[in-house]
Amino acid sequence: MNDEPVRQFVDSNILVYAYDNAQGEKHTQAKALLLSLWESGLGCASIQVLQEFYVNVTRKSEFPLSPEDAVQVIHDFSDWTVHRPGIKDIISAIEMHKRHQISFWDAMILQSARQSGCGILWSEDLSDSENYAGVKVINPFKPG
Repeated sequence: MNDEPVRQFVDSNILVYAYDNAQGEKHTQAKALLLSLWESGLGCASIQVLQEFYVNVTRKSEFPLSPEDAVQVIHDFSDWTVHRPGIKDIISAIEMHKRHQISFWDAMILQSARQSGCGILWSEDLSDSENYAGVKVINPFKPG
């Protein structure tokens, strides 16, 4: 039995909720999840996630962050494992997109999680508890 801690990948929606005070309970839950990942050192993200975070938290949030504050958050997350996809990752994501009938962008997130050695992907965008090529999706906002 392997008791080694599992690396965990965070989708951009979790990051946005953690920094968007207008999100109520989702804000509280996302902040707690990120704090737990900071403390454990198991958090992972990707360039794509950080790009999506920037756009959404500065333009689409009810109470947007300033670009300067968003840049500081992104800088802070550079302490995590951050996957930088290459051509082989794009091709693998296309194959995953076709095989699982998911969006290409979700497939890129899953590919980055796989390449980062993550067993868990925290996201509300994919099917909760679904296992995609060794990465289990968990929706932290699902009741129960």
